[in-house]
Amino acid sequence: MKKEVMSTKSQNILEVKNLSNHYEDQPLLQNINFCLDQGEILCLLGPSGSGKTTLLRLLAGLEQEDCGEILFKGKNINTIQPHKRNFGMMFQEYALFPHKTVQQNVAFGLEMLRYRQHELDEQVEAMLDLVGLRGFEDRKIDELSGGERQRVALARSLAPGPQLLLLDEPLGSLDRILRDRLAGEIRTILKNLGVTAVFVTHDQAEAFSVADKVAILDN
Repeated sequence: MKKEVMSTKSQNILEVKNLSNHYEDQPLLQNINFCLDQGEILCLLGPSGSGKTTLLRLLAGLEQEDCGEILFKGKNINTIQPHKRNFGMMFQEYALFPHKTVQQNVAFGLEMLRYRQHELDEQVEAMLDLVGLRGFEDRKIDELSGGERQRVALARSLAPGPQLLLLDEPLGSLDRILRDRLAGEIRTILKNLGVTAVFVTHDQAEAFSVADKVAILDN
């Protein structure tokens, strides 16, 4: 499989060159090439087993490529550990802490970065404003709807100001009506912040409502 998305602009923040990955002698990804500019959203679209989540995990540093390069701002990051890449990640299951409040969930990454308390409070407030959850600070996760949990997860992933946001089927567990609405909202939020993002989905309508570019992966 070889898929390529090319950019006509001169400043690529992310560039993937001839990236390949195998599992037990079976090729998952072969010679993947694409470029992404600052503030662009790329959707990786394909069925289950096409390698789209594997590609996302390679970008995050959670899996090791067999060959090829991942360049970020012109620098090869193949050997850089995940926590040093300053990339945000949002999962389909959200990975929220059920015993923590909304405020505590959004603040988690900021606490790991040792933000001062007043800066942390300001950033959490700004993120909750951004996703439309002002006033939800003290609610527990199990008190929220699926759409509200998705917004908390998005706020948490954006709070530390990641250089690149990676989203792995973030709307997959929601019903169709809510997915359609939130897909548009996610695009608006990312565009307002100027965030560069890679968004994984198997849903064609979702991909084209979110993305500036779509890369189709298939078996």
